[in-house]
Amino acid sequence: MIVRMVERVVAACDGASKGNPGPAGWAWVVADDAEVPDRWEAGPLGRATNNVAELTALERLLAATDPAVPLEVRMDSQYAMKAVTTWLPGWKRNGWRTSGGKPVANQELVVRIDELLQGRSVDFRYVPAHQVDGDRLNDFADRAASQAAVVQEPAGSDLGSPEPPPSPDTPAAGAAKRRPAKAGAARQRGGGASARTIKAKFPGRCVCGRPYAAGEPIAKNDQGWGHPECRTAAAG
Repeated sequence: MIVRMVERVVAACDGASKGNPGPAGWAWVVADDAEVPDRWEAGPLGRATNNVAELTALERLLAATDPAVPLEVRMDSQYAMKAVTTWLPGWKRNGWRTSGGKPVANQELVVRIDELLQGRSVDFRYVPAHQVDGDRLNDFADRAASQAAVVQEPAGSDLGSPEPPPSPDTPAAGAAKRRPAKAGAARQRGGGASARTIKAKFPGRCVCGRPYAAGEPIAKNDQGWGHPECRTAAAG
């Protein structure tokens, strides 16, 4: 009998925190040949930040998949993706400190992920979250992580769990467009981070430890100003 070799595994992972920090959960899902959710797992984290949940989801996915098979990971977390693809080499060179000399946030998880990435082929792909007709795998992982955060119980295909329920954050297909937000209402819930960006008048340093130059787009986060994609990194 001829056994067909698996050329690539396509998967997604996501984390959720209800409060940031608050009740949190993680999830990953692996697709079949038609990129339909096939195997999945989710688990609770107790009280944790969203960044911890996102990194935990990636760590659990890497640990659950064959390192000998190329892996495509779809994620909606800019923080987790940049942490392991952009910032990690510099952190290692600096002895697990940022360029500003501060200890790397969530270091234990980042170090573990770095170990799991060694010697394997992993392609990271960013996908936007909570989209009508968005990425099917990301949507599944999002729903599973959200449910794990709420019920604080493990779930998954090996446990015979039913498919996670729809996310209230994802608009239904064909739903009416939302009305434009009122002026001055662009504040994110649960913190002082602003959704708007401005051009920096002076150079500075982001919460991620990397500098930004005068004229670069920056956004407000809970610890000051920094790169727009790092808006939630301070919470980790």
